[in-house]
Amino acid sequence: MVSLTSASNALKNVYLGVVANQLNVNANPLLGKIEQSTKDVWGKKIIKLAPYGINGGIGAGTETGKLPTAGENKYVQFTSELKNLYGKIEISDKAMRASMNSAGAFVNLLNAEMEGLIKASSFNFGRMLYGDGSGLLAKVTNYNSSTKVITCDSVRNLIEGMIVDFYSGSTAVSNGQGIRINYVDRVNKTITLDMPATAPTIAKDQTIYVQNSKDLEITGLGAIFSDSTTLYGLTRSDYKWLKPYTSTTSQEIADDVIQGALDHLEEVGGSTANFITCSNAVRKAYQKYLSYFRRNIDIMELAGGYKAMTYNGVPIYADRFVEDDTMYVLNTDEFTLHQLCDWKWLEGEDGRVIKQNANEATYSATLVKYADLICNKPNAQAKISGILSTVTNPFATTSTTTTSA
Repeated sequence: MVSLTSASNALKNVYLGVVANQLNVNANPLLGKIEQSTKDVWGKKIIKLAPYGINGGIGAGTETGKLPTAGENKYVQFTSELKNLYGKIEISDKAMRASMNSAGAFVNLLNAEMEGLIKASSFNFGRMLYGDGSGLLAKVTNYNSSTKVITCDSVRNLIEGMIVDFYSGSTAVSNGQGIRINYVDRVNKTITLDMPATAPTIAKDQTIYVQNSKDLEITGLGAIFSDSTTLYGLTRSDYKWLKPYTSTTSQEIADDVIQGALDHLEEVGGSTANFITCSNAVRKAYQKYLSYFRRNIDIMELAGGYKAMTYNGVPIYADRFVEDDTMYVLNTDEFTLHQLCDWKWLEGEDGRVIKQNANEATYSATLVKYADLICNKPNAQAKISGILSTVTNPFATTSTTTTSA
């Protein structure tokens, strides 16, 4: 007979390793390219010395002249708070008891819950990699009070089942009610919600966040490429290299556009890009561009089983969380996900990870990780935005017809 003790042991000893591997490697191809380390974690903070520039103790001279003056390496101190990342499963007491007399049935129950947890955690962790740490999902552009349909500026960060909060400025209007998304219309950029009995007042210009997550997510690419005055506790104007390369020119995608970013990183950042990520729209445009020149599309397999096209051996992966007109050109060797520990279950004093929820006939288990993303060299990264979704055929011919009177 299956017991809570044996179930807890299964989560700790059987499922944890599989889940951790899925979330660390298979959650997102960009995450699979980033080192994960417990170094430079001090208490609740990440405190890291980041080198920049080169050692100054070099030079040429005469046979009897002075040797070069020593110039030590230049360092700055990055500081960031560890972010608290959670994933929670819940099983009803009824479902638990119904399956306890059959080990196979209970395993199936746990498998279903773990697969759902991995899917949800992978989605949110992938989304956070491209976010700015604020947890902003979308902005309300219109609300139809009769149909309860909300139109958003973008739905790329939204998915069915997600529990969200609504804010008006910095004030929460959903009051922690846990409003769940029922349906996402990705064509019309609308969502419908499972509204509680005491529904909040939804209005234009309100913002949407993951439940209880506002301003608490990891420092993703959105923060690195933002116009914020500070990054990792440093003022960008004091350290110009904290500002990455950005291009906002409206243009069609082409080899020279990608090569321009690669060249800039090599010449200015002293860096060689090893990963390119873009939106699906940009990838389609680039595929169309290649087709015009009758060029084969080379495919590369990434960690986690993902497949990507390439440019000069650098993988180009289309990620749903990238803005529609954007491409990122990155050197992932300069990124580290600093963590207090790998994914762990929250345990009670008795060592169990499955606990009864207070005043409810349900049991839950919570997966946790304390981490944040640090980029050692922001100027070794590039972002190209303003890329058009259309491509002009350079070989198209136009014919003119003349008529005589």
